[in-house]
Order: sequence, then C-alpha cells, then structure tokens
Amino acid sequence: MSEDIIKVKSFSFAIRIVNLYKTLVSRNEYVMSKQVLRSGTSIGANVREAKNAESKADFIHKMGISQKETDETLYWLELLQATNYLSNEEFISLNNDGVEVLKLIKSIIITAKNNQKKT
Repeated sequence: MSEDIIKVKSFSFAIRIVNLYKTLVSRNEYVMSKQVLRSGTSIGANVREAKNAESKADFIHKMGISQKETDETLYWLELLQATNYLSNEEFISLNNDGVEVLKLIKSIIITAKNNQKKT
C-alpha cells in the first residue's frame, strides 16, 4: 500500500520539479536547474524500477537510490533558495513535499529490510 503512495507522491513531486525547471530556465539559470531536474525526476523512476525488482535485495537497492536522489534534490532546492532563485514560500512548499517523499522512502526501506530478516 505505501508503495502505491510513494509512486503517486514521487510522480507528483517530479511534475513540480519539471515545472520548477521551466521557471528556472526562463530566468536563465541552466546549471542548477538541470541538476534538480535530473535528481528530482530520478526519484520516481527508481521507485518504478523497484516495483519490478528481481529480489528483495534489489528492491531495497533501488529504493536506496531513490532515497539518495531525494536527498540530492533537497540539496539543490536549498541551494536555489540560498541563491535567490526560489522564494521562501516556493522553497518551503517544494522542500516539504521532498521531505515527505524522503520519509516515505526511508520507511519503505526499513520495512523491506525488516521483512527480509524474517525470511
């Protein structure tokens, strides 16, 4: 069930990141915008890959990549705010969504690891 929630939330977050990218490019910011686009859209792609994992270990690995990509995206959002490409309101909204995705992924990984130990 939580895997369906993360699928939806990571996709919605990716849409927000794509829209942020469009805004940043219109402001002539090309370097950080590409970084946040890459990492922010990679989260959901890896979540989808995890759903088709070949084993529990593979699932945990793919979700771990999603976790790292989420954390990287949060870094780029912080940097964009610190360099005034994002307003405080934009940052807070995007960061909150990113943190929520990160917490879900961490919870899924912990549950998967605990289930792996039981088998």
